[in-house]
Amino acid sequence: MTWLDYTELPSDNSAFSSLFLDYIRDYSTVQQYYNGNYRDDADWKRCLERVSARTIDRSAIVQILSTQNRNFHCGVRTLANIDLLLNDNTVAIVTGQQVGLFTGPLYTIYKTLTVLKLVEKLGAKFPDYHFVPVFWLEGEDHDYEEVNSIQFINTSNDLVKLDYQLKGKDPGKNLGAVGTLEFDENIEQFFSSLDGSLMQTEFKPKVLQLFKTAYQKGMTFNKAFVHLMNDLLDDSGLIFLDPNDPEVKKLLIPVFKKDLEETPKLCKLVIDQSAELEKTYHAQIKPKTLNSFLFHEGGRYLLEPKENGYALKGTRKTLPKEYLQDVLSNSPHLLSPNVVLRPLCQDTLLPTAAYVAGPSEIAYFAQLKPLYQEFGIPEPIIYPRASITIVEEKVEKVLTRFHIELTDVLRDTELIKQRIADEISDVKVDELFANTFQAIENSLGSMKEGIQTIDPTLLGALDNAKSKMRGALDGLKEKSIAAQKRRHEVSLRQVDKAALFVYPGGNFQERTLNGVYFLNKYGLEFVKWLYGEMSIEKFKHQVISL
Repeated sequence: MTWLDYTELPSDNSAFSSLFLDYIRDYSTVQQYYNGNYRDDADWKRCLERVSARTIDRSAIVQILSTQNRNFHCGVRTLANIDLLLNDNTVAIVTGQQVGLFTGPLYTIYKTLTVLKLVEKLGAKFPDYHFVPVFWLEGEDHDYEEVNSIQFINTSNDLVKLDYQLKGKDPGKNLGAVGTLEFDENIEQFFSSLDGSLMQTEFKPKVLQLFKTAYQKGMTFNKAFVHLMNDLLDDSGLIFLDPNDPEVKKLLIPVFKKDLEETPKLCKLVIDQSAELEKTYHAQIKPKTLNSFLFHEGGRYLLEPKENGYALKGTRKTLPKEYLQDVLSNSPHLLSPNVVLRPLCQDTLLPTAAYVAGPSEIAYFAQLKPLYQEFGIPEPIIYPRASITIVEEKVEKVLTRFHIELTDVLRDTELIKQRIADEISDVKVDELFANTFQAIENSLGSMKEGIQTIDPTLLGALDNAKSKMRGALDGLKEKSIAAQKRRHEVSLRQVDKAALFVYPGGNFQERTLNGVYFLNKYGLEFVKWLYGEMSIEKFKHQVISL
């Protein structure tokens, strides 16, 4: 097992902003934007005291969570954790994610495991408190194309993407809350394609059966997601919260009321904070005049204030103020928060001590501190999720054989291949052409004085000849490199395949691959094994050998 500083990873990848890097390297440089240092026990203690002292309707949220999680068929540890929330000394450690197909990219699992390990760690460190893990199901989002596909490596060792399309639905259109969409008979064709693409292993029948049980006709994206997570985590005690619930929305009426009636006050708070932030960093999110959506005629639309009412963004529809007042009072389930308001909704409902966040989330929480102050809610400590690349044995052998560092693969595979081609070749192309270029420079340079004496007007022709020769040699060098690579195609193909596994499609493995690849290859115990292998306390990118 090895560790990589985030600064060693590709700097041009938007996954790691300068704000995130400073948050990881030196919290003191960004502390003005957050509410507590995740490395500091004193800050944790202060946060726990504030959160546990806060008055919230614990009985109401416990009743809702109990109903939801019983309907999700969650285990006894989950139900016991829900009951613990009735106690003032119980706090929530929360994470959340869109309800992607098969749980989405690997980082969803990494976030969840980070929450579970953090609960265990805090429970040992602060025995006067109870800590319960909560997963916020982001099923209200209406961007279907962000949840309907998976990527994995197939039997031919190629990166493939499989999409699931709802029958008779345009995936590019606003389909409303994706978590409520039900799988239809097309899911059978999806599994047929998956079966034909996944390599044959001893674990494949059980893996496919597990996924088919969760993702079957009639199941919603929300229910399928929870079903699969529960099976993979085996009664971990994780509580699932579905915010798209009429009973939840009743508890959130004060939040939506403040957003609707005090516009653009909340927007201005975020804009002012963002302006301060942008003196040094880039603002991750752009606040809207209103930060609430409305479910309307099957879609989910951002509300935009107009002189006498509200417009639904992306449509020509306008609604009078009285309509929204009636919704607020009688149908709050039709309202939905955007990215700015969602954390406030979460922490209005829950006694949240910490939120486990990815790099982009950590960056946007820096813009929200004034909102927490405005709502009178203690902002949770933002804890970085584990970041991992899994290196299989066959990949590690290739890296070792050719003396390749993982960071080299993450930067430029072509440079690695050129170096390897040179190393295993009798002729060193760079050296050969460097010597030739220098010889030409020397020869033409020695001619310059004579040409000057004969006819100074010919010096331009000399430079032109040198430029053409240089261009011709550059072209010849490129062809020589390509020819050399072809001679060593087998070795270089191994490098390409190794790069595909650790940096698929030119992106981090955790942001690209779905867990089905590893489960199929290594069995259903893979997630438990990963829980034992991963660490959440070094705040570096972890490389785990498998």
